[in-house]
Amino acid sequence: MKAAAPFAAPPGRTLIAGVGNIFLGDDGFGVEAVRRLGEHPLPEGVEVVDAGVRGIHLAYQMLDGYHTVLLVDATARGSEPGTLHLLDATDPAATRPRDTALDGHHMTPDAVLALLDTLSAGTGGRRPRRVMVLGCEPADLAEGIGLSRPVDAAVDEAVRMIRQLVGADPDVPAAVADTGPAATEEPAEEPAEEPAEEPAAEAADEPAPAVAGSHPTERNTTPC
Repeated sequence: MKAAAPFAAPPGRTLIAGVGNIFLGDDGFGVEAVRRLGEHPLPEGVEVVDAGVRGIHLAYQMLDGYHTVLLVDATARGSEPGTLHLLDATDPAATRPRDTALDGHHMTPDAVLALLDTLSAGTGGRRPRRVMVLGCEPADLAEGIGLSRPVDAAVDEAVRMIRQLVGADPDVPAAVADTGPAATEEPAEEPAEEPAEEPAAEAADEPAPAVAGSHPTERNTTPC
């Protein structure tokens, strides 16, 4: 696999699959990344799956008419733990291992990609137009549940990168959402002051501040 060149948001259906074994420490990076990704809104046509160690099932799913597939996994390339690698795995010849072991309990992205040719020939399915791998350099792959500190810290950055790749809109900052109630407080105080200064005959004009006060509320809640 080679380093991926920057590209615009995929034009067709996109599959994002978290790959890995959560019982082998940092090998669970991909699974945790797609879990957190699921907490964010994504464009229409983008599907997110926790493939885990179901490599054969994932290979079949990748032949279901997707334009782009992004595999998220722990990928050892000799960098510092927590380093993210965005790789282009579209070219089958560049990703096919010489001997592909069909292990139903654990298949690396390389093994999954190597299986696509065989499955597509037997099923008539179509390979994705583009296949990407977002890998994270692991620190510890020993038995145990939970990510190491550097890999866990890389998960949020991975989520940000994925959302950027699929053309997702930035999240609305929490501070913006919190301004709704505050924006309505000032207009709410104005009607209390006006009756003391204006004659009773002008009370019919009081609804105007209330209407104006409703606009900040609408503007602040719409993005949420």
